Amino acid sequence: MPPPADIVKVAIEWPGAFPKLMEIDQKKPLSAIIKEVCDGWSLVNHEYYALQHADSSNFYITEKNRNEIKNGAILRLTTSPAQNAQQLHERIQSSSMDAKLEALKDLASYSRDVTFAQEFINLDGISLLTQMVESGTERYQKLQKIMKPCFGDMLSFTLTAFVELMDHGIVSWDTFSVAFIKKIASYVNKFAADISILQRSLAILESMVLNSHELYQKVAQEITIGQLIPHLQGTDQEIQTYTIAVINALFLKAPDDKRQEMANILAQKQLRAIILTHVIRAQRAINNEMAHQLYVLQVLTFNLLEDRMMTKMDPQDQAQRDIIFELRRIAFDAESEPNNSSGSIEKRKSMYTRDYKKLGFINHVNPAMDFTQTPPGMLALDNMLYFAKHHQDAYIRIVLENSSREDKHECPFGRSSIELTKMLCEILKVGELPSETCNDFHPMFFTHDRSFEEFFCICIQLLNKTWKEMRATSEDFNKVMQVVKEQIMRALTTKPSSLDQFKSKLQNLSYTEILKIRQSERMNQEDFQSRPILELKEKIQPEILELIKQQRLNRLVEGTCFRKLNSRRRQDKFWYCRLSPNHKVLHYGDLEESPQGEVPHDSLQDKLPVADIKAVVTGKDCPHMKEKGALKQNKEVLELAFSILYDSNGQLNFIAPDKHEYCIWTDGLNALLGKDMMSDLTRNDLDTLLSMEIKLRLLDLENIQIPDAPPPIPKEPSNYDFVYDCN
Repeated sequence: MPPPADIVKVAIEWPGAFPKLMEIDQKKPLSAIIKEVCDGWSLVNHEYYALQHADSSNFYITEKNRNEIKNGAILRLTTSPAQNAQQLHERIQSSSMDAKLEALKDLASYSRDVTFAQEFINLDGISLLTQMVESGTERYQKLQKIMKPCFGDMLSFTLTAFVELMDHGIVSWDTFSVAFIKKIASYVNKFAADISILQRSLAILESMVLNSHELYQKVAQEITIGQLIPHLQGTDQEIQTYTIAVINALFLKAPDDKRQEMANILAQKQLRAIILTHVIRAQRAINNEMAHQLYVLQVLTFNLLEDRMMTKMDPQDQAQRDIIFELRRIAFDAESEPNNSSGSIEKRKSMYTRDYKKLGFINHVNPAMDFTQTPPGMLALDNMLYFAKHHQDAYIRIVLENSSREDKHECPFGRSSIELTKMLCEILKVGELPSETCNDFHPMFFTHDRSFEEFFCICIQLLNKTWKEMRATSEDFNKVMQVVKEQIMRALTTKPSSLDQFKSKLQNLSYTEILKIRQSERMNQEDFQSRPILELKEKIQPEILELIKQQRLNRLVEGTCFRKLNSRRRQDKFWYCRLSPNHKVLHYGDLEESPQGEVPHDSLQDKLPVADIKAVVTGKDCPHMKEKGALKQNKEVLELAFSILYDSNGQLNFIAPDKHEYCIWTDGLNALLGKDMMSDLTRNDLDTLLSMEIKLRLLDLENIQIPDAPPPIPKEPSNYDFVYDCN
């Protein structure tokens, strides 16, 4: 007979004694269990003791997390969090350097546990650490030359403990003094050679900026971009990542009026060129966190365009009108200006109207009206002027080429530029905040100071080329734009390393090539609509769905590594979840780092019987998405979130690494529960597999017309006096 569900069999260690095997009744108060353990070893004052996991985490067991204890777990009897916090609080103030160093090392380790952290913070431990940081350097200045390694380790452990304690979100970031901020900022310069101190100092600065507007202002005064740039020129990718994270945080929290000013400073310090040389083109792979920070920097840089994108043109503003005059002048400068004889004003107006028509504006009389729609607003005009000035030959060729064509075949440069700018803003999501999970940066945008404008220049020439290849007329404008968007998106998915490479990718994606790709995709997904085919589909569909279901369950058996999101990304914690081969149990557990392959079942400590699962919820219905916070409100995170609900209040919360894994897991879990698989991936797989299966079955009927209706049943014979001779 299996043991009751509330009884857990564990081993409990105590230094200097043999471990005890005992059964813990989860219904009994934790204090009663600790008393029973203490009595077994004749220990008095049981309230001074606690149980903790004997694994590498050493986390304390509390009434909140006791349900996580599993059969076969090894626990340790130890001093209570309150006692431990009190002792460490005293030890880190010791006059002995060795004792102080050992105490800070222990504090850095224990601070990862929220139970201990709460007790230490209650003793005003954060204030003590900040005082040590503020005054410690002066106090040990003389010892620094003699005991430099010891001093460095001491400061490193102090900052590590501080970071871990603050990461629990118990204490507000707004409480720190300017002196403390100055000290941390000074470490970024002083301890460039000490990786651990530099790393933690950068992490503290980033958290300060992201979590407090007041601290952002103080940090922005203390740290300059010039002080951060040298850390990007080193070879340690982790330090480079932290450095870009601080720059991103300063960028993100800067007021709108200061953001452009900061962008100008970044340009002066040649940040883009340094990142390109020392990060993107360095002889090593870019890890996920660095890719994320580069993506954030890319998004924040493009978001500087939002102001121009949302600014309407003022038709009465002469400076803005002069830009349109300049476009006309560059294109038609060779033409003679009318003289100032009588009637020249009328002639000039007539000529301008004709030229504006050649330039492809919708409003020939007052082209300023074309730029009153937002988006793209004035950004489209900025792009057109950049193209006219920096790629003058290409600009003149496009305008003159189209002005010499018949009206119905001309590609309107003005209208095309406006719509193209709008499309590029949509593709690059200009104006949207960066996602917490996305790593999708494009190296080519780090190869030029005016990358968006250059991107536009390549794409407007592509649009003109595609227009000619399609032999389009004005009625085909939207069709051309759809083809151009497809060309751009397909080229971007290859992640070209430079703008020239992007241009060559587009050269290979001509309209003819796009037609071939579309035809191929259409053939692969062809939807036969005749009645016999539909009936065949219905007959085959259950078999295909079963095949998809088995694939999903096989993927769940392989398992997936998930990342735990928290307020500071670089303290990434991973966990792995996989289904048992018999499809009856989900095994899961925490990992120290992202695994390189499958994680075996026996290394995953926790398990959840599939029979206990009550429901699978997604998006906003997930418990971990109902918590407040900027991170939780992120649209892309919401789209990747799902939760398993079990027992009365039990829950297992997931954030999938990408949309594909999200579909695999939600489909697989629904299949386990006997529910329909409703994801987009299932629909696509079903369409593809059905199409392939039908084509295979119809191979023998090639070139045979399949009738829409079955052939008529012949009339019954007048008599049945006949027989087949089977011999």
